[in-house]
Amino acid sequence: MERITAEQRRARLGVRHALAGKAPDVERAVEAVVALHATDPATVFLSAGARLGLPTVAAVEKALYADRTLVRMTGMRRTVFVVPEALVPVVHHSSTAAIAARERKVLVRHFAEGGPYDEEWIAAAEAAVVTALGELGEAAATELGAAVPALRSQIVYAPGTPNETRQGVATRLLALMAMDGTVVRRGRPAGSWISGQHRWALAGPMPDMPVAEAQAALVERWLRSFGPGTEADLKWWTGWTLGDTRRALKAVHAVPVSLDEGTGYVLPGDLAPAAPDPWAALLPALDPTPMGWQARDWYLPAEHRAALFDRSGNVGPTVWWNGQVVGGWATRADGEIVWKLLSDPGSEARQAIESEAAGLATWLCGAKVTPRFRTPLERTLTA
Repeated sequence: MERITAEQRRARLGVRHALAGKAPDVERAVEAVVALHATDPATVFLSAGARLGLPTVAAVEKALYADRTLVRMTGMRRTVFVVPEALVPVVHHSSTAAIAARERKVLVRHFAEGGPYDEEWIAAAEAAVVTALGELGEAAATELGAAVPALRSQIVYAPGTPNETRQGVATRLLALMAMDGTVVRRGRPAGSWISGQHRWALAGPMPDMPVAEAQAALVERWLRSFGPGTEADLKWWTGWTLGDTRRALKAVHAVPVSLDEGTGYVLPGDLAPAAPDPWAALLPALDPTPMGWQARDWYLPAEHRAALFDRSGNVGPTVWWNGQVVGGWATRADGEIVWKLLSDPGSEARQAIESEAAGLATWLCGAKVTPRFRTPLERTLTA
């Protein structure tokens, strides 16, 4: 069994994630990390920008809303991702379809408990949404509510208890239809690029793919970008069962290697070492690189985690030097980029980080970006 050290893994990370050498366009920046986390809209732009030689908001918007080479969808672990268009059926059939089936059962139960909305009512509401989008082309949730009165209905959660609340059905019903592959968030949002109020449209036909084939295809892409990784890393990243994870690893003929964490896996023939030039990066909250593995000691010192993660396990903005997290950063109210080192990587690193911060400030043009999931260090830097 070949040995891959933590130092070699960090070198591979820099090259494969387009951090040591930048991607030529937005699409290849996304492909470098399989998919971008999109629960926080700003992450999509900041993650792509960190991997581009000439980052601009307009380049990312063009890929999302004009060329539509990138698609926003619910994927692994019920997380919203932005993925390359060709990867949509792989993510859907490997992960999203099973999540949608579970979510539909929960939604039917909640709608029945919170109001007179049974499966027949839900099906009629979904059909009305499809009809409305067929006529409108694209529409914000409020516009759909005007066209489909059912979306303005409300359900009561926890009726008769101190936790009783009311919620409109539109948010959950549209999210479920997106998981089913019926609709997609592909229109420009209301407001700026950091807004999450996207316009809905019909998704179009979904190519069919057997689940096992889709899972193998997703694992192949993950290993290409994130390998080596352990079974536990891949199981966590996908949200699959251990059995599904192992079957997919076997299907791609994954090769076991020795890591500090135990046995990891790479693709056949993928043992060549990487030797990138020194590099620094400022990655945003929920960036796919720090969120790519469950075991993180080889790139993230354990003593830094309390400052850089929230209580739910969401990572905040991080500062990187040669494949290791060395600090965090934030934007203040006036758009100033501020950063703090949690360990001292040396003068060369500080100069490179300063240069990255200056470049980020240039293309953000004074925009204030506040992560949806705030972490202790990010709050401290903006106080």
